[in-house]
Amino acid sequence: MNNCPPVSVAAASTTDVRPGMEFDERRLAEYLAAHVPGFAGPLSVRQFKGGQSNPTYLLATPGRHYVLRRKPPGTLLASAHAVDREYRVIRALGEGSEVPVPRAYALCTDDAVIGTWFYVMEFVEGRILWDPALLEVERGARRAHAFALVATLATLHRVDPVAVGLGDFGKPEGFNARQLRRMRSLIAVDGAVPEPFAELDGWLHAHLPPESRIAIVHNDFRIGNMIVNMKVGSIAAILDWELATIGDPLADLGYFLTSYPGPGEPLVPTSAMGTAVLEPGYPGRAEVLDRYVDRTGADVSRVNWYAALAMYKLAALYEYSRRRFESGVGDPYYADPGLVSSFLAAGERLAANDSALT
Repeated sequence: MNNCPPVSVAAASTTDVRPGMEFDERRLAEYLAAHVPGFAGPLSVRQFKGGQSNPTYLLATPGRHYVLRRKPPGTLLASAHAVDREYRVIRALGEGSEVPVPRAYALCTDDAVIGTWFYVMEFVEGRILWDPALLEVERGARRAHAFALVATLATLHRVDPVAVGLGDFGKPEGFNARQLRRMRSLIAVDGAVPEPFAELDGWLHAHLPPESRIAIVHNDFRIGNMIVNMKVGSIAAILDWELATIGDPLADLGYFLTSYPGPGEPLVPTSAMGTAVLEPGYPGRAEVLDRYVDRTGADVSRVNWYAALAMYKLAALYEYSRRRFESGVGDPYYADPGLVSSFLAAGERLAANDSALT
């Protein structure tokens, strides 16, 4: 999960490495020299700004840049912060599909190198256009930018998981119910769902749909996780594959639509990171949804359920991260319990109004 204020990987908006995130740069350089093609020091390491569940770093050398993603320090859930899964999926997609991803160079599962597992990937040129202040897409090209996002999502959902070596990457049967169970397990106290979650939890279970079909699901597909090639307006790379799996592609669609805000509606943290699409020239959410249907032929009549699921999942993940911070090992971005409340309120609005996304 990378739902904190994002930065453009290519823009290299970095800061000094934060306390608690330091590691032995000499040992890292030795590892890179042995495992990453073309690496040659000296090495400079700076951390990208913005809190991230998997801290991300710019690795600069005199002739080339790389990006490193690592697990954070501290006690972690066994299924969380899965940099090995991120590495596997971007490597498979990069080698076997047309989905734009950074090239994956090396995965390290030896804690002795920098203290946690990590992987190294390509540094991709471009911008992340999550904020109107960063908006460099000319007004006449903004519809094309929005539709490029939709086309990229459709391209991902057309990939055959077996054909790219990801047939065992997830368990698509019962995906929707399992998503609910997993998120509930993050927040349950003595086996019970906390009271603020109860209403949305009950509605999602009562209206649980069967899976629409099977596809690779990114699970965090939004404008803030895309690097845009500013020369042509295309999507240069999809970032942050930590939650990727095999499941129902409408889960991606519902999430994406909730991160694509409409005029005048309350913002949640993820849609607040997509307010660039409120600028003149971008199509509305209904038109974006229609474009996905045109590209895929999908039945989206129950998309509100998947959107409400996205809000429930984010509320649970933010609550999990808030508790980690309170225990002394998490990111301070998640400290505000109002972030959790905003997701739950949005989910309840979606549950109450089948046309809330259009």
